Amino acid sequence: MRAVLTWRDKAEHCINDIAFKPDGTQLILAAGNRLLVYDTSDGTLLQPLKGHKDTVYCVAYAKDGKRFASGSADKSIIIWTSKLEGILKYTHNDSIQCVSYNPVTHQLASCSSSDFGLWSPEQKSISKHKSSSKIICCSWTNDGQYLALGMFNGIISIRNKNGEEKVKIERPGGSLSPVWSICWNPSREEHNDILAVADWGQKLSFYQLSGKQIGKDRVLNFDPCCISYFTKGEYILLGGSDKQVSLFTKDGVRLGTVGEQNSWVWTCRVKPDSNYVVVGCQDGTISFYQLIFSTVHGLYKDRYAYRDSMTDVIVQHLITEQKVRMKCKELVKKIAIYRNRLAIQLPEKILIYELYSEDSSDMHYRVKERIVKKFECNLLVVCANHIILCQEKRLQCLSFSGVKEREWQMESLIRYIKVIGGPPGREGLLVGLKNGQILKIFVDNLFAIILLKQATAVRCLDMSASRKKLAVVDENDTCLVYDIDTKELLFQEPNANSVAWNTQCEDMLCFSGGGYLNIKASTFPVHRQKLQGFVVGYNGSKIFCLHVFSISAVEVPQSAPMYQYLDRKMFKEAYQIACLGVTDTDWHELAMEALEGLDFETAKKAFIRVRDLRYLELISSIEERKKRGETNKDLFLADVFSYQGKFHEAAKLYKRSGHENLALEMYTDLRMFEYVKDFLGSGDPKEIKMLITKQADWARNIKEPKAAVEMYISAGEHVKAIEICGHHGWVDMLIDIARKLDKAEREPLLLCATYLKKLDSPDYAAETYLKMGDLKSLVQLHVETQRWDEAFALGEKHPEFKDDIYVPYAQWLAENDRFEEAQQAFHKAGRQREAVQVLEQLTDNAVAESRFNDAAYYYWMLSMQCLDIAQDPAQKDVMLGKFHHFQRLAELYHAYHAIHRHTEDPFSVHGPETLFNISRFLLHSLPKDTPSGISKVKILFTLAKQSKALGAYRLARHAYDKLQGLYIPARFQKSIELGTLTIRAKPFHDSEELVPLCYRCSTNNPLLNNLGNVCINCRQPFVFSASSYDVLHLVEFCLEEGITDEEAISLIDLEAPRPKREDRQRETINNSSQILQLVETKDSMGDEDPFTAKLSFEQGGSEFVPVMVSRLVLRSMSRRDVIIKRWPPPLRWQYFRSLLPDASITMCPSCFQMFHSEDYELLVLQHGCCPYCRRRKDDPGP
Repeated sequence: MRAVLTWRDKAEHCINDIAFKPDGTQLILAAGNRLLVYDTSDGTLLQPLKGHKDTVYCVAYAKDGKRFASGSADKSIIIWTSKLEGILKYTHNDSIQCVSYNPVTHQLASCSSSDFGLWSPEQKSISKHKSSSKIICCSWTNDGQYLALGMFNGIISIRNKNGEEKVKIERPGGSLSPVWSICWNPSREEHNDILAVADWGQKLSFYQLSGKQIGKDRVLNFDPCCISYFTKGEYILLGGSDKQVSLFTKDGVRLGTVGEQNSWVWTCRVKPDSNYVVVGCQDGTISFYQLIFSTVHGLYKDRYAYRDSMTDVIVQHLITEQKVRMKCKELVKKIAIYRNRLAIQLPEKILIYELYSEDSSDMHYRVKERIVKKFECNLLVVCANHIILCQEKRLQCLSFSGVKEREWQMESLIRYIKVIGGPPGREGLLVGLKNGQILKIFVDNLFAIILLKQATAVRCLDMSASRKKLAVVDENDTCLVYDIDTKELLFQEPNANSVAWNTQCEDMLCFSGGGYLNIKASTFPVHRQKLQGFVVGYNGSKIFCLHVFSISAVEVPQSAPMYQYLDRKMFKEAYQIACLGVTDTDWHELAMEALEGLDFETAKKAFIRVRDLRYLELISSIEERKKRGETNKDLFLADVFSYQGKFHEAAKLYKRSGHENLALEMYTDLRMFEYVKDFLGSGDPKEIKMLITKQADWARNIKEPKAAVEMYISAGEHVKAIEICGHHGWVDMLIDIARKLDKAEREPLLLCATYLKKLDSPDYAAETYLKMGDLKSLVQLHVETQRWDEAFALGEKHPEFKDDIYVPYAQWLAENDRFEEAQQAFHKAGRQREAVQVLEQLTDNAVAESRFNDAAYYYWMLSMQCLDIAQDPAQKDVMLGKFHHFQRLAELYHAYHAIHRHTEDPFSVHGPETLFNISRFLLHSLPKDTPSGISKVKILFTLAKQSKALGAYRLARHAYDKLQGLYIPARFQKSIELGTLTIRAKPFHDSEELVPLCYRCSTNNPLLNNLGNVCINCRQPFVFSASSYDVLHLVEFCLEEGITDEEAISLIDLEAPRPKREDRQRETINNSSQILQLVETKDSMGDEDPFTAKLSFEQGGSEFVPVMVSRLVLRSMSRRDVIIKRWPPPLRWQYFRSLLPDASITMCPSCFQMFHSEDYELLVLQHGCCPYCRRRKDDPGP
């Protein structure tokens, strides 16, 4: 650091204070009772300001630059505008010692000997606060929140914006150490506010806002009068009784003297945002200095060491951008770096550092040696075991212990010195002198070797990596390159201020100058590009450039020198340059040029760098052919041209080398069909057809499908044309192709039909299948498109496809939850097993879901299915057994549906008598193994409730007793327990009105019949109504042997006349039912009926004896009195005779269930069908 005096002036009086305008253009001085305004650029006195009547002690400028304030011994404060006009004046009770503007709010603090005041433009009055001692100095924090006051009694008081004391700092010296100057650090980067304090105890101290001292007091050895920070807070200026201004670091380390004066320095200030300093003295001298901070640094390859904040050293790795800082806490004067060594010269010693490890990226240094001795030198160089000091013409070599080992005396001033490497302890130094001599010195040799001598002084030197060439920059800014061995000047270039050889390439160097970077390869012309700064190193593609105080690594593509070598077909040299760093495009260009020059080795390495496998395969194939003895360079070059897209040149070379077929193949592969036609001329039709096919392939690949289709059709490639049409969904073109094709061409026709089917055009697909005569595929088409009507029509014409139609139809119905229709379709297709499976599954589901009426219906359908299968003699017995089993289950579930609804639903649709009859029917009909889903508890509970309600107390008591032996659900528990208790209060008999009557033997049967639903006397089975479940007045009779069903019908239809019997019976027959009505007249009661005579029965055993009727009896019967269940074979018909002429009975012609006619008609009206088999009213009979 050195200070250069810019201008100086002298006032008549002592300079008490100085203030800069924030933009740095004006300088305000307090001298005598006037203010002096100077132009900072040249020291011109602009204007003296008069306003005070006594000595002006202080002056301060507002941060916004609009006004400044001055304070005087006349006890007044004057506010001035930036136009040097006084606008306001206010006073204190004592002389004004200091003033300071708040940097944020522009509030003005004015301090006197006994108090201080706070004033802002918004306030009309000044708020004043008493002080216990004389206030000498004051300073605001950066954020304007706190004001520090320095007092004569050695106390520092920190106040808030309202003047309230927050912190009090007492200096150790007390009143013997008046606090003469204080200043807050203006840096925004500091985490805490730091206050610098200079007192007349001759100490410099630092405090935090909290009042805590930072570090120890720094002894000054003079009385400080003023302290001032640089704008960014990195340095401190301090002046006083030592008649000079000293520069300190922000931590209080003294760096040097700014300027020596002839009297005490009362004030010093730094020009905002600059390195200019103004000094005001006791004798009225005003000095304006420029501080020049020289660059202290060192460079070795990719490590750069430089001084920071004057006391720190930062080592930067230029490649990895890692940095390490070493705090020396003293002024760093010189830095040298070499390999793993770092030397730092401080004022009283030299520190030698070494790296922890040999790792090239290691950045950890440790102190190896300390040479505690003061040295004066111009240049410092460090080697492995020595340091070299340069003092004007003399070089000294010292060991790390500080012992001088040897010394060299030069003829002229040493201008440049550089370590050029060598073994440890024997390194070589390159030295350039002012007289133009260039020497090589080895540290272990007393004799210097003169490399060459030139006429001009040396400014910069560098030696090539092989030590064969030397580059010199002289004082005329000329770069000269010499051959060291011959001393011959190889070339020279103007406008150079520094030079560096490439450490990885012998023939490349760069030099900077005039704002340009110049790169020179071999003897080729220089390549220039803009660059500010000095070149200090060149490694590969990185150029290290020093600009102002920082160094940076600039990535410079080596494209220009590489192309210079390529122009001369020097491929290997171009490859070496490219290895230093070029773009991928440059690598590709190098590879191509080498390939065309048939330098396959260089081309291969270049293509590997750009990872171009295509060209690597080409080179590999050429190398293989060369190994096999092929030497035709024209053929090799033709392959290269074809790969590069130079097809016409390749074709000419193919033709010249006698390989016309390769040219034809190339053009065909490239779809250059016009060139192929020219090449072929009028050739073989097969080749032309092949050409059309290839052209069509190409049209397909370049997404011109319609053109490709036309070409394929013209070439006879119908399958490919159809595939394209199908892929693009062109139905019209597919239809045209299908109609034009011959029916014998099955493969393309089949493909057409397949695509038409996929494209949702089943009609055209059907047309194609018909053209082929492929009926099976046509059936499959109808089935897949679910066009069942067309499929059924085709099935009628061709019964062999019945299974192919009805089975998928049934599956489709089942998938769409139309299970009943699916079952019928399976049955129609002859798939009895599947039909039965569907019904069984439906039945199981219905039972599981408690849909017992559906279960009854499905069991009835199952029984009828089994009856249909029973027509097969082989399965007759098994199927008839299943028929009767399913019929019983259908009856049980049909009846149980009413019980289930009564117990589960809140409202019942059945009357008590019906529920009573159903419960008895179920109880008498249930087998030992109760069918799934049927609950005996619900049956007995219903029976007990209805029996009690109808007066059948004995039966109710029996039902309740039975319930006690069963597991009862919790929801019925309470009702059953209550019923069991209350039934005990009822008589132990049943109402006689409820007792059922056998219409065959007229026997009253008990309500609880151990034999089941048959008469206890004649064993005749009761016939129940399928709705109310009371016993119908029907008696089943059988035909005598030899009488067929047809004969029986004919005999009954004869209706032989019977005397005195008129309109006794009336039968109504319609499509949905057969109704028999018996109407008695007065004369009919006494008639003798042959059938009635047959009903006489004598109790003679436990076996049931059916009623057998002869032809005579049949002839005597009226058709209206007989109901016939006309079962399909192999079952026999069942005949029933009505015995009560006044009651009408209806039988469903489908399921043969009996109903009271009124009940049946009501149920059909409600449901629209038979409640048992769900036969609709308008369906035709069986």
